[in-house]
Amino acid sequence: MANTILTPTMYTMEALRILVNNLVFSKNVSREYDPKFGVAGAKIGYTLNIRRPARYTVSTGAALATQDYTESSIPLTLTTQAHVDTTFTTADMTVSLDDFSDRVLKPVLPAIANKIDVDGLVNAQNTAGNHVGTPGTLPATAAAILAATQRLDEMAAPRDGQRSLVLDPASNAALIAGLSGLFQSASRVASQYEEAQFVDARNTLGLMIAMDQNVSFHTVGPLGGAPTVNGAGQGITAGWANTTSLVTNGWTAAAAARLNAGDIITIAGVNAVNPQSRLSTGNPAQFVVTANAASDAGGNLTAVISPAIISAGPFQNVTASPAGGAAITVVGTAATAYRRNLAYHKDAFKLGTADLQEVSQFGAWGARKNFSGISMRVARQYAIATDTVPCRTDVLYGWATVYQELATQVTG
Repeated sequence: MANTILTPTMYTMEALRILVNNLVFSKNVSREYDPKFGVAGAKIGYTLNIRRPARYTVSTGAALATQDYTESSIPLTLTTQAHVDTTFTTADMTVSLDDFSDRVLKPVLPAIANKIDVDGLVNAQNTAGNHVGTPGTLPATAAAILAATQRLDEMAAPRDGQRSLVLDPASNAALIAGLSGLFQSASRVASQYEEAQFVDARNTLGLMIAMDQNVSFHTVGPLGGAPTVNGAGQGITAGWANTTSLVTNGWTAAAAARLNAGDIITIAGVNAVNPQSRLSTGNPAQFVVTANAASDAGGNLTAVISPAIISAGPFQNVTASPAGGAAITVVGTAATAYRRNLAYHKDAFKLGTADLQEVSQFGAWGARKNFSGISMRVARQYAIATDTVPCRTDVLYGWATVYQELATQVTG
């Protein structure tokens, strides 16, 4: 049968399919495609506001007690235009779609998928404050994984089959060995033995488990001193905010960086609460530092942390605001790198994409399609001097943490 010249639409749809199949972390997060760009074209830096539903407290007794409707939102900024650029000959374009996919697309598209996953995991590391595990110890037992599901339960993450866990290669190997003696179906034991990773691992200890080489290490800041909260009553007592500026002192003086973005801290006397019942979980509330912070000549340091400290109202997340002089503890050892595996519900993070502008009006031959919440644009233009077809494949995207309480880092 004669081969058919590939059209831009055929190329784009096949490229999208391969891209989505190569996502790991990003495959199991919420994805939002914004169709408004279909006519006007997208501009890098455009911000989508992701709504979070309002929450309420429960009143008792016969008296009417109305509450304000407070709806919050998280900005998702489309900051990254990732693309892979290649050149084909006209002979390349006359092979079958299967041949073209195997020879050209499959080696190319994983690079974009990898870039999207890397950015998503870096965003998660710097915004998800919950943490379980022992720094320096691989999560190699069922207890290590059940600690993550416990933390998700305490934070009211739904048990709806949409919880996932991504592991770095070392943690993946350790966990497969650690779980090898547990009762599992024969097919799953066989796949783990054959592939040396969790394959189709839905509902393994309540999580879909996958290995992702992009799970990053985090290096704890240099720390120093005996830090404490400088001034009582910090945080907010009503409403909602994404971050809090926490004023502290007691650090070693005049350091360029005492805390690194991604460091996780706890504050003495400040426990986490279940976001629905607002009852204490019995565990210290954990906060992630969102930007590097330095101490001044007096050992003072102001850290921006997430989530915000909210001690009352429908968005309450702690048992009490910090007391003046409350001790601050940083997870891990100073200047030491640890793996940051991640357990999360699908709704914790959102990957947003939008249409880039059509380029056919400029003489290029291209297509723009969306599939499974991801938009991709392909642009090709024939170069007569070399009988080649330069081609670029673009995805415009951004990441946001919508519900950081629905994720927990699993230290290795």
